[in-house]
Amino acid sequence: MVTIPQVAEAMQTVLTTTADEVARETEFVQRKSKMGGAAFAQTLTFGWLENPQATLEELCQTAAALDVTITPQGLDQRFSASAAQCLQKVLEAAVDEVIASEPVAIPILQRFNGVYLDDSSTVTLPDELAEVWQGCGGSTEKGMSAALKLQVRLDYAQGTLRGPFLQHGKTQDRKSPLQQMPVAARSLRIADLGYWSLAVLERIADQGGYWLSRVQVQTAIYDPHGKKWGPVELLRTMTHTELDMPVKLGVQRRLPARLLAVRLPQEVAEKRRRRLREEARSRGQTVSKRRLALADWNTFVTNVPVELLSLHEALVLARTRWQIELIFKLWKSHGEIDEWRSRKPWRILCEVYSKLTAMVVQHWILLICCWRYPDRSLFKAAQTIRKHVMNLVCAANSTQELSKALEIIQRCLLVGCRINKRKTKPHTYQLLMSLSDGGLT
Repeated sequence: MVTIPQVAEAMQTVLTTTADEVARETEFVQRKSKMGGAAFAQTLTFGWLENPQATLEELCQTAAALDVTITPQGLDQRFSASAAQCLQKVLEAAVDEVIASEPVAIPILQRFNGVYLDDSSTVTLPDELAEVWQGCGGSTEKGMSAALKLQVRLDYAQGTLRGPFLQHGKTQDRKSPLQQMPVAARSLRIADLGYWSLAVLERIADQGGYWLSRVQVQTAIYDPHGKKWGPVELLRTMTHTELDMPVKLGVQRRLPARLLAVRLPQEVAEKRRRRLREEARSRGQTVSKRRLALADWNTFVTNVPVELLSLHEALVLARTRWQIELIFKLWKSHGEIDEWRSRKPWRILCEVYSKLTAMVVQHWILLICCWRYPDRSLFKAAQTIRKHVMNLVCAANSTQELSKALEIIQRCLLVGCRINKRKTKPHTYQLLMSLSDGGLT
C-alpha cells in the first residue's frame, strides 16, 4: 500500500527533478532562470488543478507562491512548441509512477488480484495541431482534424492508474498500448467492444488472467456439441431467460469461454435499439439487423470459472466498467481537460498536458486519502483537494513539507466525501456489496 511520504516523493520527483531535466532536454530552458522547468510545471499543474479556468494573472500568482515573479505577458510568451514537449514529458514521467492504494473493502473484488478496467476518451484539439495529434477527419472543414486520444487502465480494486497514454485521435482502441500490457495471474480485465480481440483474450488466458467482455456480434461460437453459431442465432434458440453455457470462440482459436446471457424486458431492449440507431445516425452509419437483434439480451463472455463467479455476479461486476467513465467525467467536467481560454495552439496543448498531469496527481491523493472506502465520492473529494492546492504549492520543493500538506488533505477527506445510499437505483458499490461471498476459492 502506498504511503503519504511515497506520494510526496513521487510528486516532488516528477514536478521538480524530472521537470528540470526535460526542460533542458527539450531546450525549453536554455539558460538559468527562476522560471525553469520545475517552476513552469508546478505553476501550470497546481494553478489549473486549483482553478481549471485560471487566467494568466492567476497563474502568475501561483508562480509568486513558488517565489517566481513573472508577468502575464512573460508567461504567455513561454507557451511554445518546446514548452509543450517539456510538459508532455512531465506527464509521461507522472504516468510512469505506479501507485496503488489499500484494496477497496468490497469482498467480490478481493477474489481477484486486480480488476482492470480499460477504456479511452478523446479530446478534440484546434485544427492547427493536426501535425502533432491527428484527428478522425470528418465532413466538416473545422473541428475534426486534430484530436488526442487518452488510453487508461484503472485497477478498480487498488485504484492503480496506468495512463493516460496518448495516441492520435484517429487510432482505434484495438491498437491501444493497453492491449499489450500484461494481466497478472488471477486478475480480471473488463473492456468494451472497441478492444475486442480474440488474440488478446487468448494471451490474457495464457498468462493465467481472466477477462469479461460483451460478445462481438460477428464472432463464431461453438456450442458444447461443436456446432457453429452466431451469437444472435444461438440466443434465438433459447427458451429460458438466462443462459450460462460453456462455448468456444473463433473459427481458428476455439478459445474456451462461458457465454452468459439474460433476456431483457421488451421496453429496455427497445430503448437500447433507439440508442444504437441514434449513435449510428450521428456517425452517418446504419445499425446491422444482428446488432439490433442482440439488444434483446445482456450478453457477455468470460473465462472466469463458474465456481469463482456466478452468472448474476458477472452481470453485476460488468457494471464496474462505468467506473472508469466516471474518471473521465471527473477529468472533463471537474478538471476541464478539454476546455481552455486561449486560441493559441501551443498554449492550448500546454494546458492540456498540464491539466492531465494535475489529474494524475489528484488521483494519487485520492488513493492515499479515500480510495479504500467503497462509498467514496470522487467529485466531493476532488473539490476538497482543490481547496488545499495552495498548501501543496508552498510545500512543493520539500518532501517533508509536502507530506504534512497531504496529511491535512487526508484528514479533511476522511471526514466527508461520501456518497449517500440510494434505494430505488443503487450505486454500483451497493450492488457489489450486496453480493454474497460464496464462490471464494
